[in-house]
Amino acid sequence: MTARGIVLAVALVMALAPAAEAVQPDEVLADPALEARARTISADLRCLVCQNQSIDDSDAELARDLRVLVRERLAKGDSDSQVVDYVVSRYGDFVLLTPPFKPATYALWLGPAVMLGLALLAVLVFFRRRRTAGEDAAPLDDDERRRLAELLRNDRS
Repeated sequence: MTARGIVLAVALVMALAPAAEAVQPDEVLADPALEARARTISADLRCLVCQNQSIDDSDAELARDLRVLVRERLAKGDSDSQVVDYVVSRYGDFVLLTPPFKPATYALWLGPAVMLGLALLAVLVFFRRRRTAGEDAAPLDDDERRRLAELLRNDRS
C-alpha cells in the first residue's frame, strides 16, 4: 500500500468514527426513553469549563455533575424544558450552546450580520470613491502639458 493509500485509509476511518462521548456507564439511565431525553438535553448544554463542547462530550468534572443533574431531574419527572430552565436558573444563559434571542443576546445574534453589512458598505464606498476620483481631475493646461512632456523626455534619456 502506498503512502497516499495509507493517508486516505486513516482519513476514512477518522471520518467514519463516531465522536467520543464522555458519558460514563454509571451515569446512563436504565430507561432508554429517559436516557435518550437526557442525551438530547445534554447535547444542547455547554460545558462551563471547556466552553466549546456540550456536557455530553466533555470529560470535565463539572460537565459530569451537570449530566448527573440532568438525569436526576428527568428521573424525578421533570419535563425537558423544566430541566433546561433549572440548569439555566443556576448557571445563566451561557450554559446554553444556542442562546435565546432576547435583548441581552441581540449583539450575539445580530452582530455578524451588522459586521457583514458594514463591510459591504465599506467596499461599496471604496469602489465608488475610486471610480469617481479620476472623473474629478481637471484637464491639463498648456504649461502642465509642456512640463509633463519635458519630464517624459528627461525620463527617457
